[in-house]
Amino acid sequence: MIYLDNSATTKPHKEVLDTFVQVNESFYANPASIHEAGVDANTLLDRARSQIAKILHTEDKYVLFTAGGTESNNFAIFGVPKANTHRGKHIITTEIEHPSILEAIKALQKDGYEVDYLQVDETGVISLEELQQKIRKDTVLVSIMHVNNEIGAIQPIEQAAKIIHENSRAVFHVDAVQSFGKLPIYFNADVGPDIISISGHKIHGLKGSGVIAFRKKMNIIPLLLGGGQESGLRSGTVAVPQAVALAKASRIATEQLEKNMDKYRKWHNDLIKFLTEFGDNIHLLSTKNGAPHILSFSVKDLKGEILINALQNRGIIVSTSSACSSKQKKTSHVVEALKIDQPFKKGVIRLSFGALNTDEDIDEFKKAFTSIMKELKGENY
Repeated sequence: MIYLDNSATTKPHKEVLDTFVQVNESFYANPASIHEAGVDANTLLDRARSQIAKILHTEDKYVLFTAGGTESNNFAIFGVPKANTHRGKHIITTEIEHPSILEAIKALQKDGYEVDYLQVDETGVISLEELQQKIRKDTVLVSIMHVNNEIGAIQPIEQAAKIIHENSRAVFHVDAVQSFGKLPIYFNADVGPDIISISGHKIHGLKGSGVIAFRKKMNIIPLLLGGGQESGLRSGTVAVPQAVALAKASRIATEQLEKNMDKYRKWHNDLIKFLTEFGDNIHLLSTKNGAPHILSFSVKDLKGEILINALQNRGIIVSTSSACSSKQKKTSHVVEALKIDQPFKKGVIRLSFGALNTDEDIDEFKKAFTSIMKELKGENY
């Protein structure tokens, strides 16, 4: 099987799985317990926290472990506005965010928060001018994803941070689920985000593991209440094995980042060239300036499901848009935001690369896709 759906989830590295099993076997005590076994587990937890903090260029106390990207995103979206209502009730986000952002913000709108949604251009990128126009003194939160999960569009988060911090007291949250470990991202004074969301299973780590990290001390209310773990902000017994495995996956991803970026970019550009050979039958949603590990395109007058099944029959796994929306019948909100022509709306395919892919995988995809196009479109496609 050739797996090209790494933006949905990745296969865990063997070293990560080995770490997870070892910690479960030897450090299974509750890290909040005061006995020796608990202290040992907590020491390991602190070490994992410190390793991730170092990667992000922040302090250990500003790294909190969660169950994944959705929880981290919900934590930021609910936690910041509700802790800062004295500053205002205005929120800014984009029209192509992940559902864990958009659905949370819709819930806040029902509670009286005012929301501005930034539009994107045909490449999926926001307008900094529109952000400048929409930012207000009573803006309490701005949430902009770094890399779009469906098309790989990279948002100008450093320039956005400068606008936000110079014109408001708003907290800038970045969903970095699709960029952490694949593109450089870290906290850097006023030209970076204030809060970052991370998910372990996108970087060859484990499902059910994630991080919400802060640049500095934040006024934020807890999403989960209880025993006061994670500095009182995320109650519940901390899953030490998941945390340590996430730190392991983060270190591997960081160490291999430049090598993988080069590899992904080579495949990305090669496939763009390959797909343009099919002429008007193909519409590219991703661009050369987008994230190198994500390539989305659409085939004219074909449903994505047909293409997925045809590729799967040849042992190649891809997806339509995102895993979160692929089972829904309606067109993805990201595809709608790009305003592509109607004949291409149903035929969106996303290829997403991971550290375990090879040059041979890409070659096999090209052969299979060419064969499928001949079958579905005829010799004169």
